[in-house]
Amino acid sequence: MKRLFNLTKFARPEDGLRTVGEHVPRAEALATLWVVRVRPLTTRLYALRRRIATVAVVLLAASLLCHVMFGANGMIVYRQKRAEYEELQNQIQRVHQDNARYTQQIQGLQGDKTAIEKEAREQLGYAKPGEYVYVAPPPAKTATPPANRSARK
Repeated sequence: MKRLFNLTKFARPEDGLRTVGEHVPRAEALATLWVVRVRPLTTRLYALRRRIATVAVVLLAASLLCHVMFGANGMIVYRQKRAEYEELQNQIQRVHQDNARYTQQIQGLQGDKTAIEKEAREQLGYAKPGEYVYVAPPPAKTATPPANRSARK
């Protein structure tokens, strides 16, 4: 197993303090170098804090707008569902109209002799004595020529 930290045991506590004391100037130099390098960046960021905040708010608003428009329950999906709802409402209205028409037909056929006679004549081709029923011949089928020579064989 690899050691995570480079730790050593000293025989006496004074040896550890002496070792740490020897490394203090080097640590101070590194800290000073880090502060010198980072300070201009932090002062620049502090000067631009309003611009950074404005950009962050604009990005947040843009992402919120995209979510509202194109998200799972966004405006586009809402409009599609609304159009589907209206189409289904129209279809229900048509079905209700068809049902009302069929109900009228059923009631007419249950009590009206002339309506029964009319349906029998139209659907079954019945005729009264002395009447002639004309039935149009089915349309003639035209022979389509084959698309290639191999179809003729």
